[in-house]
Amino acid sequence: MKALHETLTVRTRGKGTYEITSDVEKIVCASGVTTGTATVFVRHTSASLVIYENADPSARTDLHAWLEKIAPEDDPDYVHTLEGSDDTTSHLRMAVTRTSEVIPVAAGRLTLGTWQGIFLFEHRRAAHARQVDVVVMGV
Repeated sequence: MKALHETLTVRTRGKGTYEITSDVEKIVCASGVTTGTATVFVRHTSASLVIYENADPSARTDLHAWLEKIAPEDDPDYVHTLEGSDDTTSHLRMAVTRTSEVIPVAAGRLTLGTWQGIFLFEHRRAAHARQVDVVVMGV
């Protein structure tokens, strides 16, 4: 059994999705694992991960708009606003998405579907440097 852990730093420019598929693929290739899993985990409560369509950017535009509708900024009912009007909304958006994904590895590659990509989803307006842990395990 082999295991490899690496941390990616993903620099964001504010709200939006940032594809990290190729970065994760490079770690899988470097691991030497041919059959196993890759776990991807973001260490933040105001950012998340999604596996989503990566062929047509308008699909992500719709995702962004949908999250704006279900967790709008400046809602007067929000209490947790210490860091600004996007404080609670960023946590809510993280809660309805995911902080980790596990992707099978076969023949030394991620087994993502044809139109799937791995994205860091930044929920804050400001730019951040997000830490993403990738662990590859297998044989």
